[in-house]
Amino acid sequence: MHHMTLAEIARGLADKKFSSEELTQTLLARIAQLDPQLNSFISLTEELALSQAKAADARRANGESGALLGAPIAHKDLFCTQGIRTSCGSKMLDNFKAPYDATVVAKLAAAGAVTLGKTNMDEFAMGSANESSYYGAVKNPWNLEHVPGGSSGGSAAAVAARLLPAATATDTGGSIRQPAAFTNLTGLKPTYGRVSRWGMIAYASSLDQGGPLARTAEDCAILLQGMAGFDPNDSTSIDEPVPDYSASLNGSLQGLRIGVPKEYFSAGLDPRIAELIQNSVKELEKLGAVIKEISLPNMQHAIPAYYVIAPAEASSNLSRFDGVRFGYRCENPDNLMDLYKRSRGEGFGAEVQRRIMVGAYALSAGYYDAYYLKAQKIRRLVKNDFMAAFNEVDIILGPTTPNPAWKLGAKSSDPVAEYLEDVYTITANLAGLPGLSMPAGFVDGLPVGVQLLAPYFQEGRLLNVAHQYQLNTDWHTRTPTGF
Repeated sequence: MHHMTLAEIARGLADKKFSSEELTQTLLARIAQLDPQLNSFISLTEELALSQAKAADARRANGESGALLGAPIAHKDLFCTQGIRTSCGSKMLDNFKAPYDATVVAKLAAAGAVTLGKTNMDEFAMGSANESSYYGAVKNPWNLEHVPGGSSGGSAAAVAARLLPAATATDTGGSIRQPAAFTNLTGLKPTYGRVSRWGMIAYASSLDQGGPLARTAEDCAILLQGMAGFDPNDSTSIDEPVPDYSASLNGSLQGLRIGVPKEYFSAGLDPRIAELIQNSVKELEKLGAVIKEISLPNMQHAIPAYYVIAPAEASSNLSRFDGVRFGYRCENPDNLMDLYKRSRGEGFGAEVQRRIMVGAYALSAGYYDAYYLKAQKIRRLVKNDFMAAFNEVDIILGPTTPNPAWKLGAKSSDPVAEYLEDVYTITANLAGLPGLSMPAGFVDGLPVGVQLLAPYFQEGRLLNVAHQYQLNTDWHTRTPTGF
């Protein structure tokens, strides 16, 4: 049962081959057995899961149907879940039980999805390795000595290890796509505003976006269908009709114009990954796509711009965690200032403190124009590059990451080296574009992903290309040894 995709589970439940309750019990037992190796979950919700599974079975017995009805999933632990710990991977929120459900959680529950638990993540979603979590690092099921990517590494590791078929995740600078690449999954970051951020604890509000992590593009289409849509509670949510993503999967790629930016193939890219990306290009050419070299001239400025904008927004968003209203509070403070200082100093980890300090500096008087304002101007240039490129091509293709997953601890003492691993993913967040990573092969036994980018609200096009590619390759079917 644990090897089934979301689509296969939907068919099995519809054909009464098994019940949601049976499937849920099987996966909960598998998590209890295997997750101690991975540390991919922060909280398990067995009681909730079994009650939701029984309710889904009853709904099916009454004639109801739906691709997510009775399907087991998990939520990244920054989506608020009513009455359940929502820690954001932090000591600061270790004792926080959300009083309401995030819109994404509520929408998926209404569709009948079964919540198995909350997955591990980098503290406040800050990291590319899932090593900054207060609950310990997550391990990559393909090699337990390597990172699974971050910040959605818990969701990625759990799905890759077949502990569940799919999970929610979030992407601020690549935190869906990079873990997908490192763990042989398909991960989709939707257009900014396509999925509600209400009830999603913020890192950088103008960059954060929720999306699905699953094994196939078909499964991502199913999960995104349940997540997407306008939400009046979210001022950045866009009132745009949600198409039937599954209906677009089988379209022909004949004549599809795919752009390959020359800037992607620089000295920083592992040549073995470059070769796998070229193999993917050839595969899509066989399916009728037309390949064209393009240029994204301002890509070189994206990382410095991102690492000014994101920490600046983080410093603002995290100012609310002060030891007064909710979250961690230090013991026996001498006065109010001591309460603030010690609660934040003890409650935030090193990476979060680093980004708060960078952000506060960039926003301070005398430096705002020199750093933050300039970074926003670069952001506009990056967006303009994409708009020009999409006048020539329908899709942009390249590597998801410059290297395969590194060993645990290998970059812990050099945060800048870790930041540079986001070079191919952060541009989509700066521009607000949809992006998808799909499996493209292996280097030294570790998975490699190919990234696709599309114009705004063209998630269906990304899913179509990925699905057609997956019908003609088998990378996405590979399973890590031992799982």
